[in-house]
Amino acid sequence: MLKIHFSGEDILRTRVAPAADPVWELVLSLHVLRGRTRDPLTANWRRSVSWALRQDAASEQLSLLFALNPPRGYFPDFLTPYASVEGFEAGLDALRRTPVELLHRDLSVLAAENQLPSSATALARGDVSALHHLAESMQQYRSLAISPYWGRIQAAVAADRARRARALLDGGVEGLLTSFRPAMRWDSGVLEIRSYPHSRELHLDGRGLLLVPSFFCAAIPVALLDPALPPVLVYQVDRLGGLVATDANGAFTPGAGRESLAALLGRTRAAVLQASDEGCTTGEVARQLNISPAAASQHATVLRNAGLLVSHRERNSVLHTLTPLGRAMLDA
Repeated sequence: MLKIHFSGEDILRTRVAPAADPVWELVLSLHVLRGRTRDPLTANWRRSVSWALRQDAASEQLSLLFALNPPRGYFPDFLTPYASVEGFEAGLDALRRTPVELLHRDLSVLAAENQLPSSATALARGDVSALHHLAESMQQYRSLAISPYWGRIQAAVAADRARRARALLDGGVEGLLTSFRPAMRWDSGVLEIRSYPHSRELHLDGRGLLLVPSFFCAAIPVALLDPALPPVLVYQVDRLGGLVATDANGAFTPGAGRESLAALLGRTRAAVLQASDEGCTTGEVARQLNISPAAASQHATVLRNAGLLVSHRERNSVLHTLTPLGRAMLDA
């Protein structure tokens, strides 16, 4: 079990990451790609990425990256620097500047249970070229496994953030932390993850906690091993039907959702899209548009199937939010 202890100051400084974290998604996707879990929502992604890696002539350059991310168990803290909350390039810059003592410590922990390639020795010494090679391999893997699917990853995280925002507005920080059941349990200033594989106590000591919603996170939330690092807790979001490749603008690749998009014509569905701009439940859509809940649900289903909305069930209601493609259509 992991127990995270909050003071009053920690509660004030607890927040949800502003968007999907590209470095965390990259690292955790490596575990999904090579793990034993056969989640149907990531099955097509696994097949596509595995095929792309076999076709890539430079894929052997990823051997160190894969070695640092075994399918199960510990992976180095330095791979997911706190700076990645500012974006992928900020995360890689921080990775390249990792202090030697942190590299040596993290790789020693990893080597205790895993066989590492010879290139890890240079990395543990803080060799600049080894750090740059690792950063380049992360960029290469990202282009194959993350970037084509980034629109759907962002949509899933945005939907979760909308859900957490409503919990915060309705119940304060306590409502926010309580909304993570059943993966986590909030009780009297302590956030408990009972399924955590190791028994740990983390005292935030006034630093607050950054909650990072993640598409590729496993069902059990992830925390950094080093308690001296800025406290981060990564948790799984609803995967919203799985991954579909999109282009750089978040639009679906040719053919995906084409039949559903053809069904979008009509003023009512456009109004449903507008109502979902800031997040809206089915009942709220029905009241705003003066239509029945059944009709609101039907229109939302068409929009969702076309990739314009994502929906998440919260107790007795369903919250609808826009995907990047839905927002682009609304803006246009």
